[in-house]
Amino acid sequence: MFMRVDRLQTELPIPKAPNPNAAAALQELLGGKYGEMSTLNNYMFQSFNFRSKSKLRPFYSLVASITAEELGHVELVSNGVCLLNNGPGDPEEDVDISEAPFADMQDIRLAASFLSNGGGAMPMNSNGTSWNMDFVTTSGNVIFDLLHNFHLECGARLHKLRVYETMTEPTGREVCGYLLVRGGVHAHAYALALKKLTGVDIEKMLPTPNINLDKIPECAKYLEEGSHRRLYRFSPDDYSEMSGIWGKGEKALPGDPPGALEVVDGLPDGGKIPELEGTPSAFTPDYAPEEFYEIATKLYKKSR
Repeated sequence: MFMRVDRLQTELPIPKAPNPNAAAALQELLGGKYGEMSTLNNYMFQSFNFRSKSKLRPFYSLVASITAEELGHVELVSNGVCLLNNGPGDPEEDVDISEAPFADMQDIRLAASFLSNGGGAMPMNSNGTSWNMDFVTTSGNVIFDLLHNFHLECGARLHKLRVYETMTEPTGREVCGYLLVRGGVHAHAYALALKKLTGVDIEKMLPTPNINLDKIPECAKYLEEGSHRRLYRFSPDDYSEMSGIWGKGEKALPGDPPGALEVVDGLPDGGKIPELEGTPSAFTPDYAPEEFYEIATKLYKKSR
């Protein structure tokens, strides 16, 4: 089962103004072919379908724990999309909607993010095409699935690098920087798992694409704190068996800051989930939400 914690895996800067075109680009990291919906659902259904879990416990534990992290990546990208679409919000009340306050939305590349979703994220790519199950591979063959996961993480890295190259907005760049580091961890982990099973040094293919993350400023703090060497269990008691793959003398990749790989109990400290301010003129949470706020305040006080 999953336990939910009301934090993001890292803190995101709040944009100074809406940038819906940047949000559309970031949608690719959510619902694109190599986006977080793909990594989450590949690993999640592989973990559900995993054969001989008890006999292959280190490999099952690896896929299962990374599944939990990927769920948080979906949440992180979604918050980035929401922030870029909405900026700091516009709490102005009693707006005259006959004056077309959102006329600019006719010219943005992904108008459905406003018209249908109120500036929210959805499981779709940068062109608004829905994510679908055809992006999921769960064959039941442990080598085939791990090899697919290695390919998927390399594809995701290429994805993130290209989206990063479109970005000047700090919010989107922070999402990319964090995910590039964590995706590198996952690619390395799947490579080591394959080496344990086959003897093939697949980690020598990394990084793919062949660019070190120290060239990307938004990756620097995560490399400095050693995030590239850590896998989190995302569980109070389970999945420690993956330390037989990630750890036990294994080291960071040559292009990254040196150090031993480690499995960390629990989950990252993370950062606060940003407060998305309502925009009454867009009917979020409504045109005149004062009564809702009053009801929620009374319910909150009753809960204390």
